[in-house]
Amino acid sequence: MNKSHWLVKQEPDSYPWSAFVKDGQTEWDGVRNYQARNNLRAMKNGDLVLYYHSVKGKEVVGIATVIREAYPDPSATKGDWSAVDIKPIKPLRNAVSLETIKSDERFSEIPLLKHSRLSVMPITPSHFDLILELGQTSV
Repeated sequence: MNKSHWLVKQEPDSYPWSAFVKDGQTEWDGVRNYQARNNLRAMKNGDLVLYYHSVKGKEVVGIATVIREAYPDPSATKGDWSAVDIKPIKPLRNAVSLETIKSDERFSEIPLLKHSRLSVMPITPSHFDLILELGQTSV
C-alpha cells in the first residue's frame, strides 16, 4: 500500500520541532479549518509528514510519521473536529526555507504556495522527495 505524504504547519513559538522531539510524539489537535480537518481524517498510520515552522523561520525542519489515525479532537468543546497522533522520525540536515521553495519552479504546484494558510495539507511524493533532497536528508 502506498503511503501518503503530508505537511503540517506549527508556529515554533507554540510548539517547535525540538519540543516535539523531546515529547517523542504528539496529538495533532486544535485544527479548526474544514479542509485541514478533512486532511487529518485522510491520514493513515505510517504516512510521512513534513514538519514546517510557520510565521517565524518559515521552513521545513523535520520528518514525522502518523501513528494514530483520526479520532475526535479532545480539545474541541463543540463541532465535529479530528486529531491524529504523530511522532518525529528525524530532523532535516538542512532546513528547507519557504524562500527556497518559492524560488524553485519544481514547486510551482505545491499546496504550501497555493494554499498558504492551510495548516495540514497533502503533498505529492515527488515534492516530498525534493524537499528531502534539498534538506540533504533521507527517511
